[in-house]
Amino acid sequence: MTLLTSVFAAVICTVIWYMTAPKSEMLIGVLCWMYWGASLMWLVDAIFEYVEVGAEYFNPSPADMLNDLYLGLSVVALGLVIWVVILLIKDPKGVVRAALFKKKD
Repeated sequence: MTLLTSVFAAVICTVIWYMTAPKSEMLIGVLCWMYWGASLMWLVDAIFEYVEVGAEYFNPSPADMLNDLYLGLSVVALGLVIWVVILLIKDPKGVVRAALFKKKD
């Protein structure tokens, strides 16, 4: 479920990036790289787990699937948090800068 969750997030993010590619003001490409990196990490993990346990890999218990789903959603949420922090630091639209240096009358 972790692999599936991160791949879905990566595909959705890539579609959004592709639709807004020419301007790319919101740094969606950074989010895509994070999700595709996580997907690659979970793919390698799945391969090694399959080598270790064999066909048993394809019959997980419901509790294991739920735990993996929570872990996958946590990775997606952490990626979003990192992306927001990067977005606030780089401030491509100047919103944070304008709010910080706003003159009071």
